Amino acid sequence: MKVSAQGCKGFAGMFFLLMALLMAPVSAFAHCDTLDGPVVETARTALEKGEVTPLLKWVKPDQEAAIKTAFAQTLAMRKMGPEAKDFSDRYFFETLVRIHRAGEGAPYTGLKPGTAVDPAVALADQALENGSVDKLVSVLTNAMGKEIRARFASAYEKQKKAEASVDEGREFVESYVVFTHYVEGLHGLIKATAGHHGESVAGAESKHDH
Repeated sequence: MKVSAQGCKGFAGMFFLLMALLMAPVSAFAHCDTLDGPVVETARTALEKGEVTPLLKWVKPDQEAAIKTAFAQTLAMRKMGPEAKDFSDRYFFETLVRIHRAGEGAPYTGLKPGTAVDPAVALADQALENGSVDKLVSVLTNAMGKEIRARFASAYEKQKKAEASVDEGREFVESYVVFTHYVEGLHGLIKATAGHHGESVAGAESKHDH
């Protein structure tokens, strides 16, 4: 079956976007390497208070000593003036984020501005702050619903003319592949993240049917 380059590109782009969002809890916070991310925000507060303990949750046990040493060095350098403070803070942020990402098996490519945070991840942070996930669920559900409906509409319309000619039949097959692969990809992601609960979408539907 042949799928157009545009169809593959659109599917792949959405597929990997959703994979990045759904797998974020496993591979580390997607925005932990930004200046506005939770790791650096925790570090700013810790440095102002002179208390390292809140930072230790971001690193593995075998890296606690390294963070404590870097923290103590940074506190000492901060007393040497504004320029030294800015330099030492930046050094500590870099050190903390690098060690955190290494502990999660993720690459470190430097600190990024807060604008690098994905909008969906920003909504996830807001949900935790506000104690409600409704907005995040609504945004992601609407986005996926829109994509599913668009692919369904294309396949459904082309299905009506699929037997009119070989060319139109191929157009239907192409839209069918794009539609079904997109749905299959979404279901695969849901099963992958829900697997530790021993349940897939199909399994959940079966339980509700009985």
